[in-house]
Amino acid sequence: METIEKTIEVGQPVKAVYDLWTQFENFPRFMSGVKEVRRLDEKHLHWKAEIGGKAKEWDAEISDQVRNQRIAWRSTSGAENSGTMHFIALNPSQTRVILYLSYGPRGLVEKMGHNLGVVSARVSGDLNRFKKFTESQGAPLANHLIPKVAISATPMNRSNLES
Repeated sequence: METIEKTIEVGQPVKAVYDLWTQFENFPRFMSGVKEVRRLDEKHLHWKAEIGGKAKEWDAEISDQVRNQRIAWRSTSGAENSGTMHFIALNPSQTRVILYLSYGPRGLVEKMGHNLGVVSARVSGDLNRFKKFTESQGAPLANHLIPKVAISATPMNRSNLES
């Protein structure tokens, strides 16, 4: 397994950042290659993505979750991966996010992508788009999050987040 560690700071309260991250259905809006993430139940997700030019699907299980502090997962089938995302309140309107991601590159293309730093760059880009996505939700939200319906209805495409 290969491991990546990345850190970003987001200009929103920890509750807002955590709540947006755990709305997994929004992942395709800021994660490159992710086509769909579907919640199966409280602890299980089904992913569809394109990795190394190939369509991949896998199931993942949330193995640890402490509201507004961390969430950890591991794949249970398909593409081998696991990780933990930590959320640290720096002040009432600033959050540090630390991601630890482990994955098992399969085949020549995925191994070359790892060796060339493609996966690390992709993860950095995804986190930066998540930061922009989260900060685009408006002024810092002290005690509540924008309702899920409002987020889903807000038109935003990946190109807006990449600038």
